[in-house]
This record gives sequence, C-alpha cells and structure tokens, in this order.
Amino acid sequence: MKFRSKIIPLKRLIFTGFAFTLALLLTHCEKDDICVDGDTPLLIIRFYDSENPTALKEVPSLRVVGLGQASTVNTINDRSSLDSIALPLRINEASTSYLLIRDSEDEDELEIGNIDTLTFNYTTNEVFISKACGFVANYDGLTETLTVESENWIQNIELISSLIQKQDSAHVKIFH
Repeated sequence: MKFRSKIIPLKRLIFTGFAFTLALLLTHCEKDDICVDGDTPLLIIRFYDSENPTALKEVPSLRVVGLGQASTVNTINDRSSLDSIALPLRINEASTSYLLIRDSEDEDELEIGNIDTLTFNYTTNEVFISKACGFVANYDGLTETLTVESENWIQNIELISSLIQKQDSAHVKIFH
C-alpha cells in the first residue's frame, strides 16, 4: 500500500507540471507571423483627357522607366495602353524621377516615342506595422515637376493627395 500511495502523488506532480508548461506556452505564444498590411504604398496615377477632364483616357503604348535605370518598371505591363499606373517611390531618397514614354517603339534599339520626364519630391516616414511586417514607408509632402520640353505630351498635372499611405485611390491626375 505504501508503494501505491507514492505513485499517485507522482502522477499528480507530472500532470501539474505538464499543465503548468502548457499554460505557460499558450500565454506566451503570438499570432502567426503573417504580414497582411505590410506593403509600402505605390504612387497611383490616373490619366485623363485634357479636353474632357472628367473622362479617363488611355496612354497608347505606355512605357515607364526610372531615370538612370536600364529597364522598365515592373509594376505595369510594358508598352500597354493604360489609363492608370502604380509606381514605386524610392524609400532612401527624397525624390524619384521617371521617363513616361507615349507611343513607345524601338528603332535600331533606340526609343522613338514621346518622352516626358516627371520628378516626384517627398518626405519619407517609416511606420512600424507589426513584428511580422516590420516597417513600411509612407510619403508626405508630395510635389511634382514636369521637365518642360518642346513636345510634352503631358499637358497638365493635378495632385489629389500629397500624403501617400494607401494605394486604394489615385494620388495624381495627368491630363494629356
């Protein structure tokens, strides 16, 4: 009998230790490290008809290249006819410049489309989202500068929002 009475407290001790360990683990666990809202927003540009400013107007064979870059941006299909685009802004710089090329074509490996240079200036603000997502960049104080050339296809630019935190609506209107 003495032997049996010693086993029961040992079982209780093991069970109590297991329950305590399980409770400790459950209270210190975090949600899965899945990042849902952790993307730095893109700059959304919509293109409008300069003669009918409320109507969207596609830019034929649009090509967008970052100034000083050898390749096109990867957020749009190259040489597509589009009425809106989403462009990344540089996080570690105070400005980003793009070549927006209308009617883009190559002739002897040279671009022969109508090229306009557009520069966006801004302040970058890093915001902590979560442990899983880390930081994202938001942009504030957005301004634009169109390099004036003899044959600009972009006729006017209107900033809708100088703060870029989301990409669910347009930030810039371009009239052509």
